[in-house]
Amino acid sequence: MRRAFLALALGGALLTASACSDDPEATDAAPAWTTPSAEATSPAPDYSANTKVVCGKVNKIFAQDIKAFGTQMGKMIAYKEAKEGAEADKAEKAAGTQLKNIGTKVRKETAAAQDPDLKTAGASSAAKLTKSAADRKFFDSIKTQKDLDRTIENRMAEWLTPVAGYCA
Repeated sequence: MRRAFLALALGGALLTASACSDDPEATDAAPAWTTPSAEATSPAPDYSANTKVVCGKVNKIFAQDIKAFGTQMGKMIAYKEAKEGAEADKAEKAAGTQLKNIGTKVRKETAAAQDPDLKTAGASSAAKLTKSAADRKFFDSIKTQKDLDRTIENRMAEWLTPVAGYCA
């Protein structure tokens, strides 16, 4: 009798297990999946006020300091034309220093920008200015005002282009 009872209990357990897998409700019921709702997109940060302040400072640097660079370049040309090599070298070094200082100022001012793209553009312009400041071929290629006129427009565009996209 024990065996019969045990067999009955085991058979019932097996029937219950197979019934669970045959239960139409169990197979039709899908798990309660939730589809994620579209994430709320936050508006892009507004850097316009800060960009205006930074660009005002950068434009002031270009307006004032580029003039000083131009003055040193003019002296360098005058000394080269007068065949005064020592004075031309001094003026060239002063122009290079001026250009390097412009790069340093641009880097400093744009590093304070909230807009990361303006920071990157400022660092790029600053690097170009600093590189040109040390480029002796650039200075050596300028012997006359005509040479300067021909060369400087392209160089100015190269130096200013990264920042000009933000500081018009």
